[in-house]
Amino acid sequence: MAVTFTLAQLALVRPGMGLGWDETVYVSQISGHAPAAFFSAPRARGVSLLVAPIAGWSSSTPLLRVYLAVLSGIGLWLALRAWRGLVPAKVVALSGALFASLWVTLFYGPQAMPNYWVAIGALAGVGCFLSAQADRTRRAPVWGLAAAGALMALMRPMDAAWVGLPMLMAALAVRQWRYGRLPLALAAGLAVGAAAWVIEAYTGYGGLGRRLHDASLIQGGLSWNFAIDDQMRSQSGRSLCRPCTGGMPNPVLFAWWLVFSVLAAAGLAVAVRARRAVGATALPLACAAAAAFPYLFLIGYAAPRFLLPAYALLAIPVACGLASLVRAARSAAWRATAVTLAAVALAGHLVVQLAVLHSLVGRATEGHRDWARTAGALNRAGVRPPCLLTGDEAAAPHIPIAFSATCSSVDTDGHNGNTTVAALVREAGRIPVAVLTTRAVPPPAFARSWRLIHVHRQIYAYIGPAVQRSSRAGDA
Repeated sequence: MAVTFTLAQLALVRPGMGLGWDETVYVSQISGHAPAAFFSAPRARGVSLLVAPIAGWSSSTPLLRVYLAVLSGIGLWLALRAWRGLVPAKVVALSGALFASLWVTLFYGPQAMPNYWVAIGALAGVGCFLSAQADRTRRAPVWGLAAAGALMALMRPMDAAWVGLPMLMAALAVRQWRYGRLPLALAAGLAVGAAAWVIEAYTGYGGLGRRLHDASLIQGGLSWNFAIDDQMRSQSGRSLCRPCTGGMPNPVLFAWWLVFSVLAAAGLAVAVRARRAVGATALPLACAAAAAFPYLFLIGYAAPRFLLPAYALLAIPVACGLASLVRAARSAAWRATAVTLAAVALAGHLVVQLAVLHSLVGRATEGHRDWARTAGALNRAGVRPPCLLTGDEAAAPHIPIAFSATCSSVDTDGHNGNTTVAALVREAGRIPVAVLTTRAVPPPAFARSWRLIHVHRQIYAYIGPAVQRSSRAGDA
């Protein structure tokens, strides 16, 4: 199943798909291809470390995609192995197949993004926690729990805290689960993984409280927000739904949400009734609910990748529920009917997921190619390294375009603000500087006298005086 997942990524997402907006930020931190982009407060360095073995010496996006696809398959295999002995092996494989077949899993598995790896850490961590409880003589699950906590915190510290909270509470509150090594192992793993993020908060962001505050502002301010409907809208294949407007998509696209919820509840009910493997369904459900809570109720927008840890954890009780419904058939005829219905439902589910994935990959690939074409046009216009790009991010995504053009990306305000107008104007007289915009968005006041060129499709650029002088010198 893990090998199939890897091959499906390479076949369906395709290694040739260029880097996305967030990916360029993470990869630029370690890549020699272009200057590092501004690293905003919520981000952690885990993804940059993950891609370092490839991005540190090669600028090949296909090579990076293949590396991440193979690594994601290995990660899923290791995470599922933590569940061997807790639930039947066939149920473990089925849960992996359910998670791996989601379009959001297939799309983000080979990407330089943190959410899939938080999901792998969560799935492995809960499995190791339960394995250590089942056999307290084994040390491997305890070390596995610590490693899973470190992986999650290295990728996204706040997500790791939400996932780890139910495990810590269970280890302290449930009498039969009171095992001192486990909360210590989990806490140690989370602390080790988050250490770099906390240290960086004091060295580069004005302290931990300030970094948390800035991170909250970038996410729109963490407060009570009902975002379930936003997540449902995003199931049509919107990688980011901000603002999340428009009508609901076809119910077929999010019906699996409801079906998975029913199956997870069925899995828990069967485990409670049979008085066996209750923890193997109850704990992943609790951790999934905790992982999803901030993204369903505390932020005012949606991105499907945010719920990947919840989906990975839900896959276990969902697989248990599906298997229990099939086994509930008392006669061979009824069991054959149940198996047929389950197979048809899973086939329909797979068709929907692949259709959404195909549409999203097509749009993303074309969008990334547009960024590369824009970067090439800027290079031909004289905006070549060392150079700076800026602009209105909503109108023209200058950060990924800057990465493709081998330029630095700068902003004078907003969440990615890392320079001033005076400094930018000063640099424009010394090196190539361009302000990206569209016809509908006027340039900032300091660039209105600069030369305007049409770059690509709807994107225009105001070119600074250094490029103009260079062009006149070349003509002469």
